[in-house]
Amino acid sequence: MPPAVCLADTIGCKMTRRTLAYRGAALFTAASYGRILGANERINLGLIGCGDRGEYVSSVFTGTKQIDLTAVCDVYGAKIDKMQTKAPGAKGFNDHRKLLEQKNVDAVLIATPDHWHAGTAIDALNAGKDVYVEKPLSLTIEEGPRIVKAARINNRICQVGMQQRSGQIYLQAKREYFDTKKLGKITLVRTWWHGNTYHLRKAPATLSPQPSNLDWAKFLGPLKWRDYDPQQYFNFRAYLDYGGGQVTDLFTHWIDVVHMFMNQDNPIAASAAGGVYHYKDGRTAPDTINVLLEYPNDWTATFEATLAPGIRGAAIEFCGTEGKLYITRSEFIFTAAERNAVPVTVKSPRDQTIDHVENFLECCRTRKLPNGDVYIGHRSAAASHLGNIAYVQKRRLNYNPDREEILPL
Repeated sequence: MPPAVCLADTIGCKMTRRTLAYRGAALFTAASYGRILGANERINLGLIGCGDRGEYVSSVFTGTKQIDLTAVCDVYGAKIDKMQTKAPGAKGFNDHRKLLEQKNVDAVLIATPDHWHAGTAIDALNAGKDVYVEKPLSLTIEEGPRIVKAARINNRICQVGMQQRSGQIYLQAKREYFDTKKLGKITLVRTWWHGNTYHLRKAPATLSPQPSNLDWAKFLGPLKWRDYDPQQYFNFRAYLDYGGGQVTDLFTHWIDVVHMFMNQDNPIAASAAGGVYHYKDGRTAPDTINVLLEYPNDWTATFEATLAPGIRGAAIEFCGTEGKLYITRSEFIFTAAERNAVPVTVKSPRDQTIDHVENFLECCRTRKLPNGDVYIGHRSAAASHLGNIAYVQKRRLNYNPDREEILPL
């Protein structure tokens, strides 16, 4: 694999991770060339990618009563038709570049398959649109700095859909247990996601043969040609050409929480093991995977995932010398290290996606960096990519997180 692009080189100046964050904040205080929004003005939103996730997150946007869905785009006409029944005034497009030409689109929600994230986001940012893009931000480590550059030079808001960054219980847990060092020295962070059935989806009969209004060539986009395959279209997460399987789809969420709580986003080594152990249906992404990342300051983070339905669940556990913290999207539980300690449990008040969308819309108006800023999204995606690269290459990777380079053997 070629070395990753260094973000400092991409931007054209010597820049550390810390100064990049300051540079981004400074840029967003300047006037941008997009439409200037009033404090209570409605935002015109375009949806690019009308699948299940796009449909759901767009409903969260409309539920805020702050946006008008003015345009929708997909490579499959049936999905455009479905979205237009929910937003009758929205124009339909099968090419995102045509949508981006519309003057009545201020921001876009990108919910395409992963292999389209980078190109679509860069096109949108260069078109002067603010962007909410689903995670993972990128298909490869190298794509990330290019998206960051496009956001920065165009003075655009770019929020990555890692909704825990805005979630109330996550912010509370960080404030009460990490900012105060209440867990003591953390040496191990365990993450897991078991039994995610979305990765086992089967294409419906309506997709075989290829519908006349499904543009397979546009779906492939930057990937090499292959004949139409309804399963690759419908369950793209099972194939490493289109995404990173469970690692980038699921671990990216959890490693981003780890980065947020630990205030570190710079793994120095990665190793992984797994394979297609049971679901031998042509998939190339492993159905079972274990990832281990090593970080400076003497701690490690792990990810364990299987599609086997024997157990289900997803969580993070921070193991410290003074206690442990278990956290999911519905609750967190702190247990002090002393014998017979009574656990402290806090429940989540609502779906974190709502908080994250509201944060994005606020930043579209204030021009402040959002909670899941593009650079944060890049660093968390890169950590996941390291796990997949270690899996594919079947070796331990040593990594320079400042130059974002995999070191030679």
